[in-house]
Amino acid sequence: MVREHDSDSLIARAVRAAGSQSAFGRLLGKRQSTIQGWLKAGRVSPEYVIPVERVTGISRHELRPDLYPVSDVPGGTLTPHGGHAQ
Repeated sequence: MVREHDSDSLIARAVRAAGSQSAFGRLLGKRQSTIQGWLKAGRVSPEYVIPVERVTGISRHELRPDLYPVSDVPGGTLTPHGGHAQ
């Protein structure tokens, strides 16, 4: 089993903040096994980037820079917490 405390990935940080893989899954309406898969892959499934962003506050640009490059952000920068720079 992939353990969130073994990683410092963004998804692992989100899981730790929720308390467990199961708790994080409940926030998103997903099973623990799905969350475990994301942890193993080191990234969130494309269709869940926006919902994860909503429940965690972690920017979509940080979660999946391959899908949401920072260059798509006006000004091209993010604040330290993943928000858009003004």
